[in-house]
Amino acid sequence: MGDCIFCKIISGDIPCVNIYENSQVLAFADINPIDTGHVLIIPKAHYENIWEIPPAELAAVAQASKIVAAAIQAALTPDGVAVLQLNGRGVNQVVMHYHMHLIPRSAGSQALSMTAWELVPGDMDQIERTAQKIAAAIAAQ
Repeated sequence: MGDCIFCKIISGDIPCVNIYENSQVLAFADINPIDTGHVLIIPKAHYENIWEIPPAELAAVAQASKIVAAAIQAALTPDGVAVLQLNGRGVNQVVMHYHMHLIPRSAGSQALSMTAWELVPGDMDQIERTAQKIAAAIAAQ
């Protein structure tokens, strides 16, 4: 994709701070970090989102995330690592190239809205109906 910033990083047209790379993925430091050590992991092939990325490429990103998360733990000793992946503009995906965020978090870090929500019991009938719809869609695949 000619206008994709991540594709330009992969091609070397835009520099990055490389952290990990193999034949399928590239992991690099986020230049707009939420916290120190924020890393992005991307497939080298262009896929916009979870619906487009093939299973093998998705697995490669997940496997790289385990390697990078272990390195983050060893190097920075955070209390935890947020693993965040957004799909579509409706959830604020800004770069339309599949990517996973690894964000080290420590006690006292500002809360991430995705990791700090109030537990409110849901309507079990609605939960069951929705789950049945999703399960039916899986069975129909």
